[in-house]
Amino acid sequence: MKQIGQLIKDVIPVIIGILIALLINNWNEDRKDRKYLNQIFSSIEKELEESSKDIKYVIPKQLASIDTIDAYLNNTDVSLYDIMIRANGIQKPRIKTNAWKAIANSKIELIEYERLSSLADIEERKENLTMRIEKQMDYAFLNFEKTDRRKKEVLRMMILDVVGAEKELQANIEELLKK
Repeated sequence: MKQIGQLIKDVIPVIIGILIALLINNWNEDRKDRKYLNQIFSSIEKELEESSKDIKYVIPKQLASIDTIDAYLNNTDVSLYDIMIRANGIQKPRIKTNAWKAIANSKIELIEYERLSSLADIEERKENLTMRIEKQMDYAFLNFEKTDRRKKEVLRMMILDVVGAEKELQANIEELLKK
């Protein structure tokens, strides 16, 4: 009986020591995770702000491209290539998602669902925008010698579609930045 009492006296301090060490370790890990999240969210915010500015910069250029198409819509002497040169080419905003990808590949479980969902939506809209712009570029390059009104109208509609997608992406970015 005395041996059991002595064993308990010897084991209890060890158990308390282990529990304290675990608490300190958990506290330290939580502190590191919070610091990491603060850095990542700061980077995400900066990237979103830069992306937002770039979208705001590109949309007027795309609308100017539409004006250029409208000005030469019925002119069969002006090709899609001529229009694209006068409109300074096809414009594409830079949408940055590097910080988001960094956390998505490492500690995604640390982000609350609402923010995670918003970031995933922005990434999806970015990919969708890229696809639309690639289709627009393919169309423009395949038809760059064409001078007919119909080809110009199709390019015009494609640019408007891209602008609409950019405005939706812009709204999502602005909404996430407000949070």
